[in-house]
Amino acid sequence: MQPITIRSWPQAILHVDADAFFASCEQVVHPELKGKPVITGRERGIVAAASYEAKAKGVKTGMRLSEARRVCPEAVVVPSDYETYSLLSLRMYEIFRRFSPDVEEYSIDEAFVDLTGLRRTFHGPYGKIARNIQETVEKELGLTVSIGVSLSKVLAKIASKHGKPHGLTLIPGRDIHRYLLRLPIEKVWGIGPNTSAFLRKFGITTALEYARKDERFIKGRLSKPYQEVWHELNGRNIYPVTNEREDYQSISKTRTFTPASSLAPFVFAQLSKNLENACIKARRHGLAATRLIVFLRSQDFRESGVELKLNRASAYPTELYALLREGFQQVYRPRTRYRLTGVVLGGLEPEQISQYTLFDNPAKIEKMSSLYQAVDTLSKRFGKHTLHHAASLPTKLQVQHEGERGDIPSRKNKLFRGENERQRLGLPFLNHKV
Repeated sequence: MQPITIRSWPQAILHVDADAFFASCEQVVHPELKGKPVITGRERGIVAAASYEAKAKGVKTGMRLSEARRVCPEAVVVPSDYETYSLLSLRMYEIFRRFSPDVEEYSIDEAFVDLTGLRRTFHGPYGKIARNIQETVEKELGLTVSIGVSLSKVLAKIASKHGKPHGLTLIPGRDIHRYLLRLPIEKVWGIGPNTSAFLRKFGITTALEYARKDERFIKGRLSKPYQEVWHELNGRNIYPVTNEREDYQSISKTRTFTPASSLAPFVFAQLSKNLENACIKARRHGLAATRLIVFLRSQDFRESGVELKLNRASAYPTELYALLREGFQQVYRPRTRYRLTGVVLGGLEPEQISQYTLFDNPAKIEKMSSLYQAVDTLSKRFGKHTLHHAASLPTKLQVQHEGERGDIPSRKNKLFRGENERQRLGLPFLNHKV
């Protein structure tokens, strides 16, 4: 099989992946935990994240805490502190933007950075720039990250996984075949189990076999997304690094709560809060939904859901509560204990193009728009949910996660000047030096 031959650096895409991010954040904030097996997720009863020390003992994400304690009795189990994780994530992205203006926020702990053309600016090769990013994150935040650099996003993501934790791997064009040679096809970003099973029927078991397949086969057998992955594996940069997130096709909001509940008013209240949160985000982006999806997850992790069509595109909860109630009644089962609720606003379209029907009351709709403009203004000034629908009130009367077992994250006990319990500032959490 001939190696892939391509100019070494026609472009340089960096993928950075923070190592065991949530658990590492806890070790940064609580230095006494460094070197110890740390597990987050005490408030939920399952492993949300585990440090590498805990992973080495056999702890895995999603494992029940009782099982995690059995395989790793010495583990330190802490409640998840998502506000702290978000603040440290913001600091991390600030560091990335010092090196390149082209940074894509892929997730809270992953990013793509376009380094193309920056070698002269930083007086060194791409590997040196990547090492500087890695060292700066560790020096300023106390976090380690794994970095991959290659010609495309897919190859960069393969590279970053190659040397975890705290790895730095470069895949220039001349070496692509070396890293794809033994990589199972299902490990390629963008290829799921069904597609990998399909490819195996044609004898394609590794990423290299897929990359070297004839283009006629790829176009004849596979849809566009997998054709794009094929191009990316061959070093062609199909997916650009985007500074802004892609246009929203849908907006989802979920909420996990403990203890699980079978009380219909409480479970519906959680759904109501999901709906309010989703609508807030939709209005912020000037979008309105034409479909509403409602789903519940029981204590034994079984899900039930339903999709409902709106008569008119909307992002106003008051207009959607009747439909939300209808969906809830279809999926809710009495005496079933639920641990998660979720709402998805689908079929999003720009709010300004939504048309009135013959049965709409334009005056009423305009009043609704003015009302929620005022609500959003107050929320921006005084904090999210300063005003909220009465249907979500039970979520405030029964505190979730916090306090029942002393599970109050440290950030909740600390307020910066200018903050209150309802409105928190996006300030750096700390200036950490190692």
